[in-house]
Amino acid sequence: MEKLIEQIQAMLTITPDRWHDLSQTLPADLLVRRPAPSEWSAIECLQHLVDTEHVFQFRVKCFLENKDFPAFDPDSQGTKTGGQSAAELAGEFKTLRLQSLKAIETLVEADLDRRVRHQELGPVTLREMLSEWAAHDLNHTVQAERALIQPFLLECGPWIVYFKDHMIKEKS
Repeated sequence: MEKLIEQIQAMLTITPDRWHDLSQTLPADLLVRRPAPSEWSAIECLQHLVDTEHVFQFRVKCFLENKDFPAFDPDSQGTKTGGQSAAELAGEFKTLRLQSLKAIETLVEADLDRRVRHQELGPVTLREMLSEWAAHDLNHTVQAERALIQPFLLECGPWIVYFKDHMIKEKS
């Protein structure tokens, strides 16, 4: 991939504005609605992005200092939602992301081959971690939007045939 750093920056730049728009426009009850008992709501996805923004910042620093880092378990180390509104979380996320983007701006292509050890995955490169970061952003944005679509799918009647791939069914 040519100019990976610029591509990562571009991808990571768009997510905070998307969350700002969602948090300012959608009603709170839609943002906190879980699509199924074992699935995250949109606001839980946003809280996870806030939590992991700290993790990704820490990891970039570890790569630059040639230090290994531990795994992150969102179930035991993540913050539970409820203390902040979606707009407050989106604002916090944007502030953290701007800090992250400043750190990424200092990277050069040669940094991408820096290698450290992840507690669970073993040796990893900065290139791999940055790519995972962009994928992680998109993954949880898609997950949040899948949560948001569910109540509308329940009400779309015969058009549901066009959305079968988007329905979340409780795992048995």
